[in-house]
Amino acid sequence: MKKYILCIGMMGLALQGYSQSADKGKGIYAKTCIACHQAAGQGIPGAFPPLAKSDYLNKDVNRAVKGVVKGLTGPITVNGKKFSGAMPAQALSDQQIADAMTYVYASWGNNKTTVTPAMVKAQRK
Repeated sequence: MKKYILCIGMMGLALQGYSQSADKGKGIYAKTCIACHQAAGQGIPGAFPPLAKSDYLNKDVNRAVKGVVKGLTGPITVNGKKFSGAMPAQALSDQQIADAMTYVYASWGNNKTTVTPAMVKAQRK
């Protein structure tokens, strides 16, 4: 019984950290990402891909993180539509990128991935 209670407590702490990261990320998203990807993550058709229910994001989190860290150019296909614009590397800290991406993954039908600063740092190499 003690192990069960401890497990529930640990899950609660983990969810609290996830929620705080996503909350911080919402502010970063509003300052950095919203102009192109829009308030509800729908993007701008033909110009900037959607982040909402994004097969591109949900398939490979490391690829998505690398795109934010190093920028992204060339054609990509998101939800069956091709985009060939460019996204510059974002001048944000590992923590800020982790928080913003955790917010994106927590929103709009994405897969709830938690992005950590360590995951971001690994993509800077």
